[in-house]
Amino acid sequence: MSNNELPNSVLAENAEDIGSNPSGNPTMGDIIASRLSRRDVMRGALAVTAVSAAVSPAALLAACSGETTTTPSFSFAEISAGIDETHHVASGYDTDILIRWGDKVLADAPAFDPAKQTSDAQARQFGYNNDFIGFIPLDGSSDHGLLVVNHEYTNAELMRAGVDPKAGKAVAFDKITADEIAIEMMAHGGSVIEIRREKAGDVKTRGKWAVVADSKYARRITAETEMRISGPAAGHERMMTKADPTGLAVHGMLNNCAGATTPWGTWLTCEENINGYFWGKGALNKVADAASFKRYGIPAEWYYWAKVHDRFDMSKEPNEANRFGWVVEIDPLDPASRPVKRTALGRFKHEGAGNIVNRDGRFVVYQGDDERFEYVYRFVTRRPVDMDNRANNKDILDEGTLYVARFDADGTGVWLPLEYAQGPLTAASGFRNQGDVVIHARIAADLLGATKMDRPEDIEANPKTGKVYVMLTNNSKRSTAAVDAANPRADNRFGHIIEITPDGGDHTARTFAWEVLVQCGDPGLAEVGATFNPRTTSSGWFGMPDNCAVDAMGRLWVATDGNSAATTGRADGIWAMETKGEERGTSKLFFRCPVGAEMCGPCFTPDLETFFVAVQHPGEGDDKEPSTFDKPITRWPDFKPGMPPRPAIVAITKRGGGKIGRAHV
Repeated sequence: MSNNELPNSVLAENAEDIGSNPSGNPTMGDIIASRLSRRDVMRGALAVTAVSAAVSPAALLAACSGETTTTPSFSFAEISAGIDETHHVASGYDTDILIRWGDKVLADAPAFDPAKQTSDAQARQFGYNNDFIGFIPLDGSSDHGLLVVNHEYTNAELMRAGVDPKAGKAVAFDKITADEIAIEMMAHGGSVIEIRREKAGDVKTRGKWAVVADSKYARRITAETEMRISGPAAGHERMMTKADPTGLAVHGMLNNCAGATTPWGTWLTCEENINGYFWGKGALNKVADAASFKRYGIPAEWYYWAKVHDRFDMSKEPNEANRFGWVVEIDPLDPASRPVKRTALGRFKHEGAGNIVNRDGRFVVYQGDDERFEYVYRFVTRRPVDMDNRANNKDILDEGTLYVARFDADGTGVWLPLEYAQGPLTAASGFRNQGDVVIHARIAADLLGATKMDRPEDIEANPKTGKVYVMLTNNSKRSTAAVDAANPRADNRFGHIIEITPDGGDHTARTFAWEVLVQCGDPGLAEVGATFNPRTTSSGWFGMPDNCAVDAMGRLWVATDGNSAATTGRADGIWAMETKGEERGTSKLFFRCPVGAEMCGPCFTPDLETFFVAVQHPGEGDDKEPSTFDKPITRWPDFKPGMPPRPAIVAITKRGGGKIGRAHV
């Protein structure tokens, strides 16, 4: 399906289709294929079906099958894969809707009325399309804390009546109203809510989770919230606009997808597909920085905000686009604090900010650039984290080194520093300072020879093992003409997961080892080339890994985006993935989304007794099964006449208490 056939909401979610990387750098498919070839998994130049059949799970997992493990395995009754209008969870678990689009965040928010929604109401209510979730304990408790939530984008066809889901850009520009634009802008951003798990009738029994009304921490961040710009790009001429000639302040954050929390209790929220908010393709050739904007796919013209706000019109404010595509740090413990765009971490389509405190105390942030043929990044702070004084970490993310990954065919890799005046990053290549490097991080990474990846999304570090897991969602753009023994995963529609092992267990080391944990898709179809452990059931395999979480026991949980009746015959959900020993590469289905929804934001309380998940865009349709506000394919989670499907956070707990995914002991 081409981009111009998609509705605005789907365009925003499929920005990776642009494929704007023109460099000649090797792709991850090339590297993986060469890696497998070196290990003699494939013998000779075989046709794609034969190659796929030869890449057996046993062959790929043999190197790890003898490992012992101290990481507990999963223990729950797997649910069946499928698709219907509601959600499902493993037997013995309860699911409760914690908060939905339109529910109160601020105490003065009005009750939700989807037929009479206003921007003023939306600015006080829970936003749309909840993605990343982070839990920050209060009072050292797993039963009381702050939940921080990203609101990525909006589905106009599900939010209000009269929007044709197939229309896309065919919707007349002059028909959208300023009020509708304002509602969309207020539905973006993020929410901070205080939550508490109350005691049940028996004081020893924990009850249900609930949002704390009148919380002093409650906050909405929107596309209009004032933010500070820090780091190498702060005050840079490419960050200056008519409204902000200093280049030090910006209004709002856009398309915030995955993210992270920090050890000092702040929230890292990541701007992803920002290109769709900008208009002015006709004026792009008149913009001085046209080539760099093209590298970022800007402008893509999905949203109509430029009709009301000149800052989204490239012909009027070309530099505004440079002010988005960053990691934003927010202090949820201080509702009056200004969010800060930390430019030292680079500008691209951020998906996640998985992090770990290295053994020398420095803070390391792993990042993916979520588009086909883009890169994996790492940021290492200059100073160590001060775990005894939170205030000392206030600006720790402004100083450090940004790196991009090169994956080599022998199973090793190198982190290449994006530093001004080092290697090709000089004036001869158009870089005048470190601000230029971080603003044009993609171009800098091209010049360094980074490895093109198959849509790097969430990346998480396992503090128990030191390993790092990279979710690579898919890449259907790889040409079938290149399929041979060295490249068996052309048209990689189902993605894969990479496991990185830092050399010496040092997350600041310049080198690392890597392996493919699993190639996704149906292992019953030889031509797909999936490599799940043979012990994986027919419900246990999945496609399109997206978000992930490593729990307190060091176990990996994978959330997916893109499973559907058309792609895999199953809904998106949460799969538990074994990473050690003889079970390595085995996955089990734990939670299943309602039809049309994507699974986002897996997040645990510290005691592992609650699992929060974000159900995004429930009821989103496609060409074969359109879905609208008036006639949605599901009305999850309310199932009430006149109430549209509503993105929501689900709290999962074990019936009778206990840790998620473990048997009662």
